[in-house]
Amino acid sequence: MNINDLIAIIKKKLKNEIVFEKIEIEDKTFLHKNHKGHQDGKFHLKLIINSDELKKINRIESNKKVYKILNNEIKEYIHSLQILIC
Repeated sequence: MNINDLIAIIKKKLKNEIVFEKIEIEDKTFLHKNHKGHQDGKFHLKLIINSDELKKINRIESNKKVYKILNNEIKEYIHSLQILIC
């Protein structure tokens, strides 16, 4: 899967499950290309989610919610996921 398709899937899945005002997804894979554990086809992503819904719950619970929604993508295509709730 290419990064643009993955980003589109992530945005769609999160939009269907979470109310948010804005979402940004940054591909940080290039920072990890030479690391020992790097796997081709696995991405390092940073999610910046502006959501009052997620801000109302604690950080661990909000991260769990995002991980649950993106479970399949994490198993198949995401090596690392950084989540920032604004």
